[in-house]
Amino acid sequence: CKRGKTTGQMIEVRPQPIGIFPSSAAYLLLPKVDDDRGVLEGLLEGDLDVPVPEPWQFFVRAARGEIKIAIELLSDADSPLAAYNRFVLEPGSAEFRSLHPRLPVELAALLDVVAYSHGIADRLPRDLPLDGELLAFALASRAAEAMENQDNQRAQCCLTDAVEAARAASPLLASILLAQKADLAFSMGGSSYALATMHYREAIRLAGPCKLSTFVASLHTRLGMALQSSANGQRAALLEAVRAYQTALQDGITQQSHPDWFAQLQNNLGLAYLSMPATETSDQLRMGIAIQSFRHALGIYTIEDHPDMWATVSMNLANALQHVPTSHPEDNLIGAVEIYEDVLRVRTREKDPVAYATVLLNQANALAHLGIFKPAIEKLSEAYKLFHWYDQSAEAESARDLVDQINQRMNQHAASPQVSAN
Repeated sequence: CKRGKTTGQMIEVRPQPIGIFPSSAAYLLLPKVDDDRGVLEGLLEGDLDVPVPEPWQFFVRAARGEIKIAIELLSDADSPLAAYNRFVLEPGSAEFRSLHPRLPVELAALLDVVAYSHGIADRLPRDLPLDGELLAFALASRAAEAMENQDNQRAQCCLTDAVEAARAASPLLASILLAQKADLAFSMGGSSYALATMHYREAIRLAGPCKLSTFVASLHTRLGMALQSSANGQRAALLEAVRAYQTALQDGITQQSHPDWFAQLQNNLGLAYLSMPATETSDQLRMGIAIQSFRHALGIYTIEDHPDMWATVSMNLANALQHVPTSHPEDNLIGAVEIYEDVLRVRTREKDPVAYATVLLNQANALAHLGIFKPAIEKLSEAYKLFHWYDQSAEAESARDLVDQINQRMNQHAASPQVSAN
């Protein structure tokens, strides 16, 4: 990720809160004021409630999505920086061609980044006469360009350089960029999960006293997912994932404020608890918490509005009901059978035959535990055929094994009167 020589002539406020806030505010630059009275530090922490001087009101308005008001506040400003900010808020091809030659090199380089992000320019500048948080922001655009070209290695390289450029000047920007780097590693799967976990932890540390709404909660959520994906049944990793999800919930992700996010966290919590090896007396309690978590998620996901997620969480709940230790297992098994039957309304044979067969397999298992053998074998027979037709050999083997177990139990039951008679 090549950079050029920094001239440092035009952008007098440093560090800038560039890249921190959403929408157009991510690209805006603050002009010099006589006294910011610590306001800059607040903006660098993501705090939009800090009282800003009048020349910075346009920035706060833009960060709140009030673009028209932000443009009006900039209408009387007459400087290269103001012209750059107006372009950020009202980008256009003609304005780009007219403005670019009139800007100092730093602003021209950032203008290229804005134009590329809006599809006005075809490529990013080769050299970046920038440093610190400004360089980091430009390098993040290079990373995005690399990802569009499916060059993940170059994207990782650019994000690494971007994080280091921002780390001292704008720790929150460094955290945001490190989270992007972690997301990229997470998307690669496999051994990259460990790398993603390390980056999320560091991003949480860098975020520090972050005031950005839900940002830290999102980091904890993503950390939990990385830990859970790479746990392989390891209790310590799963417990850490649970703590991460619980922290996200404590950071303000509620059923009222973020219902879908809340439901996702509850489902993930339930799966993490179910995945833990049973080695302690408290594991029975965890199974109960898992079931409660799935029920919380199903308070959000409905078959009408979220059919796929409703079916996924319902399956998780039914599976948990089959295995939770209880003094009334028959009630749980009957409940599981009924849930599987409802799921078959969504996961139909016509829509997804393999998913349909998976539901049948799980439902047959519950029926077998209830001693309802004939319907269980019928469902397993259909599941086996579908798994076999769609080359799901492991699942087909599971269905056949369960049929063998049921036949063995049926034979035992048939033979038991003769044994007692003897």
